[in-house]
Parts: sequence; C-alpha cells; structure tokens
Amino acid sequence: MNYKHFTLGVEEEYMVLDPITKELKSHEQRIVIEGQKILRDKVKAEMHQAVVEVGTDICADAHEAFKDVAGLRGNIAQIAGDMGLWVGASGTHPFSHWGSQLITDHHRYHQIVDELQDAARSNLIFGLHVHVGMADRKMAIHLANSARYFLPHVYALSTNSPFWEGRLTGYKSYRTKVFDKFPRTGIPEYFESIEAYESYVNLLIKTNCIDNAKKIWWDLRVHPFFNTVEFRICDIPMTINETIAIAALFQAICAKLYKLRSQNMNFMIYQRALINENKWRASRYGLDGSLIDFGKETEIPTKALILELLDFIDDVVDELGSRHFINFIHTMLERGTGADRQLQIYEATGSMTNVVDYINSQFLTAD
Repeated sequence: MNYKHFTLGVEEEYMVLDPITKELKSHEQRIVIEGQKILRDKVKAEMHQAVVEVGTDICADAHEAFKDVAGLRGNIAQIAGDMGLWVGASGTHPFSHWGSQLITDHHRYHQIVDELQDAARSNLIFGLHVHVGMADRKMAIHLANSARYFLPHVYALSTNSPFWEGRLTGYKSYRTKVFDKFPRTGIPEYFESIEAYESYVNLLIKTNCIDNAKKIWWDLRVHPFFNTVEFRICDIPMTINETIAIAALFQAICAKLYKLRSQNMNFMIYQRALINENKWRASRYGLDGSLIDFGKETEIPTKALILELLDFIDDVVDELGSRHFINFIHTMLERGTGADRQLQIYEATGSMTNVVDYINSQFLTAD
C-alpha cells in the first residue's frame, strides 16, 4: 500500500530564557529576525515575546523530520546563545509569571488579546503541532474522526508541564488546563463529512464568532488551508527524539486507519465526552495512571494501552520507514516523560532553577 502522501510537518514552540535569573526573557524578536536570515519563514514570532515558533518543511518521512527539527533547534540555540540567551522545551515555565511577559506588537495578537483578555494574556504555554499530509480532505475528516480516540494515549507520552507560576500543580501536563480557557479548544466533535465541517466553520464566520478557521484551536483539526490533519494536543517534548517519536506515531496512526478504510473496515467512533475522560487522566497522571478501554469498558494502565497502540500500528511502520523512531517510544515508557524528569530534578534538589537548567541542557539532546 502506498503511504507516500502521509508527509510530516512539525511545529515547535520554544521558551527563551535568561541564563542568570532562569526567568522567561523577551528577545524583542531578535532571535526571529536573525533566524529568518538563515531559516526564512521556518521561524516565526508568537504572541508572547519570550516564545519562538519554528516549523519544518514538508518532510517525506520521520528521518527528514528528525534532520529538520535537529537543525532548527541547533540554529535557534546558536542564535540565542550569541545574544546571551538560552532556549528550552517545556510545556510551561516552572516559575515565570505571565503577568510580567510582553505581548508581541502585531495586529493579530492585539486582536486576540482584545477579544479574550486575560485568557490570552495568561496563555504562556509551549506546544507541539504535527501535520500529517492527506490525499484529500474527505479522507482527512474520516481519519480525524477515528484518530480522536488515540489523542490521550499520545498526549500522555508528551506530558512536560508539571509546574505553573512557581507551584507544583499535581498535573503531569498543566499546559492544557491553561489553554482550556480559550474557546474552541479540546477534543473536537465528530463530523459526518467534510461538508459538515466546512458548514460549521462557515456558520462561525458568518455569525462573527471567528474571522477565519485558524481560530478553531482543537486538539486535532483538519487544517483550514492545507491538506493535513493537524495534531495539536501535545506539550512540546523536551528532546528531539521525543518530538520525532510522537510525530512518527501520529503518522502511523493515520496510515493504519487509512489501511483499515481501504479494506472497508472502520475503527470505532467514540463520543467526545468519553475521550475527554481519558484526556483528563493523561493530563493528571501522564504515564503513571490508567486510561479507559471503552471497548472492554475497563481501566487499563496507560503504559499497557500505549503498548497495545504500538501493536495496532506495527504493520504500517516499516512501510513508513519509521521503525527506529517508533521503537524509541519504548525508551520513553521506561525513563518517563519530560514531566517525570522535571519532577525528579525538583525532588532531588528542591530547586526550580535547577529544573530550568535541566530543561535547557536537554534541548539539543538526540539520544
């Protein structure tokens, strides 16, 4: 079966840090300006000035995505270092307060802040977005409907935000709790067709809820302008290999669901309310809790369900050429997520500044 149209695009949001205070630091878009000289439009500003967003080219496979992400991280770290700054990858900063952070001077961001007020000002979070290419939008909405079920499983692997404003939150991913204040977030509804989805978008535009479909910030969406399914639920992972393993997993989920569809088989569609139960568990406990197997109507340890997911996708992984990166998920299960490692540093030292040191030290890791 031909899976060549399941291309990958990876977007990451990095935090800019003061190496002395370890606080988030406005770079006044200097990193973006310098980065664009080398990387062109692969580097962008974000709403808060302490954030740098990057995006890969369209990558044929996970190996291309790895090279692109490693190059982006390396270039941004070098540019920041030349300015006396650090960068890091964590879903939230352990102790910086959003109230002291500057908003980027751009009409789009001013518009969002004007509409959403403190929900936007406080949205000081860092995520991973993975685009998987689609042959057409009709297939995209079908795959998105089915892929919703797996969002909590992959999200649990990505959890990397246990702290917020100097507090130990008790969550493995507090980032999603911050983002929940935005409208049109979370697990999307089921749409029976691409026409039904587009009708929904057009109604929101017609009634002045949004001016374009990019203001639909669901955990998973058929992209409004590209032929991709965009997975948006994950915290930004701490290391390069974690990012690519997660991207490869999303790609493999789409390929497996496509294979089933091609054989006139469908994966079970579950209600948004049920999937939300698993999302909450993943946010709270990461890999250490249990998720609900809705087919068996019972709780299963999250790690066991992820192993089942790896078995489910196994027959498409070699054709996608991503076996190396999918295998790394076993390492992630063994050593824990970014949140687990942040908590280990904090428990060992009692210092959130040491946690920031660790986050920075892991930014270019590709083990």
